[in-house]
Amino acid sequence: MKPTFDLRRRWKATTAVCIVSTMVIATAGYAASNVGVSSWDLRSHSSTLPTNSELPTNSTVQNKLNAAQDKIGQDLANLMNKGGNGNGSNPADGVKTASPIKHVIILIGENRGLDHTFGVYKPKGKGQTISNLLSKGIVNEDGTPGPNFAQAQQYSVAGQPSYYIGAPAIAKSPYTASNVMPQPNTEGTAATQSDTGAPFKSVAEASVEKDMDKNSLDILTTGATNLPANSLDIRVPGAGHLTGPFLMQGPQLSDDDYTGDTTHRFYTDWQQDDCSVANANKKTNSSGCMTDLFPFVMATYSSGNNSLGNSMGFYNAEQEQAPVLKQLADRFTLSDNFHQSFHGGTAANHVMLGSGDAIFWSDGKGNPATPPANQIANPNPVSGTVNRYTVDGNFSACADVFQPGVKPIVDYLENLPYAAEPNCQPNHYYMLNNVNPGFLPNGAPSGAGNLPPSPLRTIGDALIEKNITWAYYGGAYNDAVALSNAAVAANPATPDLTAAALADPAHALGVAYCQICNPFQYATSIMADKTVRTAHVKDTADLITAIQNNTLPAVSFGKPDGLLDGHPQSSKVDLFEAYTLNVLSALDANPQLKAETAVFVTWDEAGGYWDSGFIQSLDFFGDGPRIPMLILSPYSTGGKVYHNYGDQVSLLKFVERNWNLKPLTNRSRDNFPNPTFAKNNDYVPTNSPALADLFDAFDFSHAVTQPYTE
Repeated sequence: MKPTFDLRRRWKATTAVCIVSTMVIATAGYAASNVGVSSWDLRSHSSTLPTNSELPTNSTVQNKLNAAQDKIGQDLANLMNKGGNGNGSNPADGVKTASPIKHVIILIGENRGLDHTFGVYKPKGKGQTISNLLSKGIVNEDGTPGPNFAQAQQYSVAGQPSYYIGAPAIAKSPYTASNVMPQPNTEGTAATQSDTGAPFKSVAEASVEKDMDKNSLDILTTGATNLPANSLDIRVPGAGHLTGPFLMQGPQLSDDDYTGDTTHRFYTDWQQDDCSVANANKKTNSSGCMTDLFPFVMATYSSGNNSLGNSMGFYNAEQEQAPVLKQLADRFTLSDNFHQSFHGGTAANHVMLGSGDAIFWSDGKGNPATPPANQIANPNPVSGTVNRYTVDGNFSACADVFQPGVKPIVDYLENLPYAAEPNCQPNHYYMLNNVNPGFLPNGAPSGAGNLPPSPLRTIGDALIEKNITWAYYGGAYNDAVALSNAAVAANPATPDLTAAALADPAHALGVAYCQICNPFQYATSIMADKTVRTAHVKDTADLITAIQNNTLPAVSFGKPDGLLDGHPQSSKVDLFEAYTLNVLSALDANPQLKAETAVFVTWDEAGGYWDSGFIQSLDFFGDGPRIPMLILSPYSTGGKVYHNYGDQVSLLKFVERNWNLKPLTNRSRDNFPNPTFAKNNDYVPTNSPALADLFDAFDFSHAVTQPYTE
């Protein structure tokens, strides 16, 4: 059954992002014989059919059951004759797994937090609980301030002589009517429709996008702000007088509207979380992160940032916002303790998803090197300013505590009530913020200034070594390859995809392919070998074809293009819902494949949005705030809420356990144990640092077949 959902039932609309220009900016800125076998495999299973001695004596019933047994036996024989593959000739189905899951699809949206998306959500499963704005009484069900609104109190901080991550209590002042909190801002969100980007002026123009149901293309034409850029977003009820979290819903605002972005950089994210050992409590908050400096940091770290108070906005799932995501949560499993793995933005979090580690600047041959001076971070405040960073750079050598910004984080980690280590190697400058990979989508060198080709080991390498199929499917990848070919032909030293797009409108959507979202595009082992690259890096269209043709790899990563990824300002929540439905519709049309597939729907990071949840500090790089994760499979149904602590590396741990793989390296986060926790607190691990492998989110003894949506 193909899921249907009216993505056009919305209030209003607002924003434009030129495919050839704005999307380029958004993309660039952005143990024994049973080893590997789970307890599910080791349990005895009763036959689903009675034995002959148990059959009733009625000959008619006897004959029907015998016929049924014969039919099942023949079906099994047919499958065996096809090499043991559950879906014809797909080799993924013949590989031994630790669960009934033979295929994993990981779909990754952009920049949405857990409270931001599911802050007002009530679980549908019997006896299920959730940790969110509503359950804590921070807001009421209608989104208005609740009895515990003060738990979300945000602060400003008096100027300090150097960078800090735990603000001195004496320097903090609560935002009040007189100490006004920075307010929501339109930032760079486009005011009107456009001929060249979303929101388009017509469905015909929007039809350049192929990775969603064509009957819903009109949501690519709606959502413009009708407001000036970088101005107070008066569509938000109460804008100008807000004192804390605010509902992004009103007569002029819905989840079908484009809204201003909120910046999310490495050092800003650490500072916003306001983590201090003095505030640590082993039982409820072992990391001591207070998450109470979000608007302040946005208003002070840079003279050019206008996101201001956007970080405090949230949607109301109980009032028809993000309805597809809500319905998936109602019918399957939602995690309320899943986190971005890296403080900051898109590139570093995707790299962590692919490798379980941070990536460093090298000489292109695997040896650490020093990046250009203007890319090295110095978050110490400029003299005479409250908190304006000296250099908001992209790299730090975090093994050296004399590097600007490093010591406060290292001192904090080394004094936590659990054994957290920075995990920084000497003379390594680690990438903290968005830097393009050293390869173009076609495998050619991308030019100076980008991260040199990296030796970082990825999950792709581990899967290849075990002959386990996998692929990364990027939206608009095929167009990006075409643009790359043209750009290299025009100027091999400094290929320019934007110029290539202007010269080739037929492939202009290729600039919306997210290069920094593909962790494998940084890796020499994947990109430098054409055979490997073409086998494992593909387009979203290839994902749909693989589902339809029963050629889906064992492990698939799906990333929409910049129009559909749900990124604030350049995309919308309902567009990521449309992308997700496109994939789920294909699976619903192939029930046999769907029955052995787990789909994880998650996001790269919270996008700078404030969240009320616990954060476990693991190392110098993260974790950061909570992000949503939906777990869709026949073994994760019922509207459950999963509380065990995880981040994106948990997805690697699931793959590794299911396919009997070892941790990627001796320093990658997939070495962390599964969490243990106290009886009355499922959220805070008692054996930190620890990350779940997600197996306990499934009931592999009980499958429920149902459509993804009603």
